[in-house]
Amino acid sequence: MQAFVDTLTVWAGNAADFVWNSILLVVLVGTGLYLTIRLGFIQIRKFGTGWRSMFGGFSLSGKKADKDGMSSFQAAATSIAAQVGTGNIVGCATAILLGGPGAVFWIWVAAFLGMATIYSEAVLAQHFKTRDGDGNVIGGPVYYIRAAFKGAFGKFLAGFFAVAIILALGVMGNMVQANAISNAFATAFHVPAVAVGVILAIISAFIFMGGVTRIASVTEKLVPVMAVCYLVGSLIIVFANITSLPRVFHDIFVGAFDPEAIVGGGVGIGMMQAVRYGVARGLFSNEAGLGSTPHAHAMAKVDKPQDQGHIAIVCVFIDTFVVLTLTAMVILTTGVNTAYTGDDSVADSLAQMAFGTLFGTNLGNMFVAICLFFFAFSTIIGWYFFGEQNVKYLFGVKAVKVYSVIVVICVVIGSLMELPLVWNLSDFFNAVMALPNLIALLALSGLVVRITKGKEDPASQLRK
Repeated sequence: MQAFVDTLTVWAGNAADFVWNSILLVVLVGTGLYLTIRLGFIQIRKFGTGWRSMFGGFSLSGKKADKDGMSSFQAAATSIAAQVGTGNIVGCATAILLGGPGAVFWIWVAAFLGMATIYSEAVLAQHFKTRDGDGNVIGGPVYYIRAAFKGAFGKFLAGFFAVAIILALGVMGNMVQANAISNAFATAFHVPAVAVGVILAIISAFIFMGGVTRIASVTEKLVPVMAVCYLVGSLIIVFANITSLPRVFHDIFVGAFDPEAIVGGGVGIGMMQAVRYGVARGLFSNEAGLGSTPHAHAMAKVDKPQDQGHIAIVCVFIDTFVVLTLTAMVILTTGVNTAYTGDDSVADSLAQMAFGTLFGTNLGNMFVAICLFFFAFSTIIGWYFFGEQNVKYLFGVKAVKVYSVIVVICVVIGSLMELPLVWNLSDFFNAVMALPNLIALLALSGLVVRITKGKEDPASQLRK
């Protein structure tokens, strides 16, 4: 049996690597570039508008979400809750170790192009949102996939996407996030994994059972707190090593095109590896194009679809250009990556090593463990919600309780297990669920342009 599991783990890992690093990499970047050009660099033109819309009326206690959705900030917080996860720490470390400092440059490129992609996702999710069997607003890629492709083909693509996201995020992905929390707390605080799992399960069940109202209430408070905590801790490390910043930026920009000039020819890192790991890890972190965050943006109460699209642009900025970049600066200014270049076996602990250079090993481990709890737990909430929307699409609202019980059980199991197979399967389904979403985005790109120019009735698609 163990031999079968080991073989399946290797197969799933190879399949995920193939899809992520060849097909999906090209399609994601190509879609982002195409939409960037067609929308006239919307991520630059409307960034200020999105920023003002998101933070102009900022509050940690907004109006309660109801059948008509949630506030724009709550929707953005739910999106960021899912985006900012272990990928912002471990994924960033992996990119630097396997792609060199230059991978950070390609992370930025992927995020910049991804801003146009996620704008389009949010606009379409708003335009095609509808209501579930209980009268609650609901939306996501399944609805605009069905609109893009009529008949059996559209129904198949939408169903395929729904199954993939439930498995990738709601089930397997949340096992991985729970495992990351339990491992970090075991290292930093010596807390038994079973205790972490049970506590996570109880808190998760409490939030899940409260529905969209409780999810929105939690994320609007949790996201700002976790962002500020990580921002302060990271800036302390960066300012302590501020004299290293010129070297770091030199290494990033030179390493993006000539990695051997930075890491040395003997390590074997070339430009293609810098691009591959930078783009793949960057897109995995901010989720632009994967089809996950549109479920949150569909819930926002806005006057026009493009209003939430502008805010979605800012969400990618916060995830990548703020949180993930801070992780990169902490790692690179402390130099903890230099001894492990080309070896990602220490990716899980690289950030802890970096914070430990100033805070001390114990305090560094504790700080990263607490931040990882915020990051991973917020992702559990967001990913549960995204899966729930697709459970409703496939099976109806009555199936949600069964789904929530399954996810809670997976959180406990995930806390107790080593999960290479589940992690690889999650990676694979993450990749394949993106393909129907990207195909629909390209097919509906003309509609996105018309909506952006105000040539479509924003209320025409909300079926009551």
